[in-house]
Amino acid sequence: QVRLVDSGGGLVQAGGSLRLSCVVAGRTFGRYAMGWFRQAPGKEREFVASSWSGGNIRYADSVNGRFTISRDNTKNTIYMQMDSLKPEDTAVYYCAADLSGVGYKSPNRYDYWGQGTQVTVSS
Repeated sequence: QVRLVDSGGGLVQAGGSLRLSCVVAGRTFGRYAMGWFRQAPGKEREFVASSWSGGNIRYADSVNGRFTISRDNTKNTIYMQMDSLKPEDTAVYYCAADLSGVGYKSPNRYDYWGQGTQVTVSS
């Protein structure tokens, strides 16, 4: 069983920054691909960023250049630094683990999910 606990959300003004964290309870964290997704009210869950087990990283076009995903395999933790936040970034953010190690963009490919953390960006 793999358990994910994400945190770090909050209320911030446009242009501000937040750092999300996700701690993973699992024996082989280094083999997982980890992803961040978000879901705004009335919208589908969408891909934000992923970190593959082999080191590849990918971002959604909407956040590329503003968000940075990173992982610390010694702490079983993944992070997402979010800078230059915009009101349209407002959503519940979820971390997810893909046991195959490939950081797919589809949420359906992920096996375990965190509980979500709210990010609200005011204009």
